[in-house]
Amino acid sequence: MDNITQIEDTNSIEREIRAENLVRETKVLNITRLAMILVDLFGSDEPFKKLRKIEGKEVEMYLKELNGYITFTLTSDRNNFNCRAERAKDPIAKIIVNVEEKDIVRVISNIIRSKSNVFGLMKLIKYILPGKVKIKGSIIAVLKLVRCLMIGKHEVYKKKK
Repeated sequence: MDNITQIEDTNSIEREIRAENLVRETKVLNITRLAMILVDLFGSDEPFKKLRKIEGKEVEMYLKELNGYITFTLTSDRNNFNCRAERAKDPIAKIIVNVEEKDIVRVISNIIRSKSNVFGLMKLIKYILPGKVKIKGSIIAVLKLVRCLMIGKHEVYKKKK
């Protein structure tokens, strides 16, 4: 009888672990889809044109609390922008988001809603200095990617008089 209960206990533990992993993967996928939708709807073509020299390279974002990866493939055409929820094969840069799970969407959202200019990039510094966001590899590639993700110049964000 003891063996049966042990097997049932391990099965329920495995099921709970698989359920937690599924929830985490779903959250990472949703963030990935959100980035693609926002760039598709509100993105500007201007920052993408500056990616010609590093087109086809990958930048990897690691969400530490979710233990998930988002890979951005750099392209000079906004219509070909693609990101996927998996590890990069050969990234030229890595972005590590090291905040609590509940704050991940807020941090990414604050960065995305910024304007694609120097002041918008300064908003990124407030996350880098305290270590909430870490960059490894090509800082230039990360800055160019972040500028592509920033949609704050879109008319939706302009104040009405």
